[in-house]
Amino acid sequence: MPLDHRRVPGPEESQTPLLFAPVEAPEVPPRDPSALQPLFARAGLLSQAKGSAYVELHGGTKVLCSVAGPREAGGGAGAAAPGEPRGRLVCEFRRAPFSGRGARIRPSEREPELALALQEALEPAVRLARYPRAQLEVSALLLQDGGSALAAALCAAGLALADAGVELYDLVAACALCRAPGGEWRLQPSEPEERAADARLTVALLPSLNQVAGLLGSGEGGPPDSWAQAVRLGLDGCQRLYPLLRQSLLRAAKRRPAPGTQAPTDTDTAQPPAATA
Repeated sequence: MPLDHRRVPGPEESQTPLLFAPVEAPEVPPRDPSALQPLFARAGLLSQAKGSAYVELHGGTKVLCSVAGPREAGGGAGAAAPGEPRGRLVCEFRRAPFSGRGARIRPSEREPELALALQEALEPAVRLARYPRAQLEVSALLLQDGGSALAAALCAAGLALADAGVELYDLVAACALCRAPGGEWRLQPSEPEERAADARLTVALLPSLNQVAGLLGSGEGGPPDSWAQAVRLGLDGCQRLYPLLRQSLLRAAKRRPAPGTQAPTDTDTAQPPAATA
């Protein structure tokens, strides 16, 4: 077959050079540092658990929490001592292998630290004196990490405890914050913002009692006034989250059938109003 010398012969499987050209990242519009991510929360999701809750943030974070007990405390690290008048709260925090970057390679690098932070923030909310020589078990599973994972787990754990009928002083509302290099504190950061941050802070609050349940901070946040500003911003965010968590718990109570009646066939999938500044 004669060749057409007017054209430049190329390989049969050629690709356009535009594929190798650098792609400019889309410009991210600035957001209000005090704005909350829209949140979806639902209690009573698992029928096999005594209590359960699911919390999802607009940034992609998804947490599923379940509660077991109260049961007799056995031997182990979280067991109650003989004759101890108060019960024990045992918390577990796990990351799914597909939850995010590095979760499969380093599955348990920060899990013990986050489980301890979860326990310390939940203990002030639970009336442990009502459960002597018993223990309550809280398990949080991070399905997807889109930022503010510990704060989402605290909100889900508080809802799950209330759904299980555990006596509480108040629900737990929590917010995460981060400080960008040379910038200001941002409420409920995304996962890229957390990776680039110089400092991180998680605030847990009992809103009705106006009592701080937990604080976990790390990094270089600047002078003490900067940390005080972050705490105030986090407490304000927790107060704004509280009505959304209460609405989720009320919807779960309405879905729960009364004793001796049949459970309804339809399910409530309505999303609570978005939390905005």
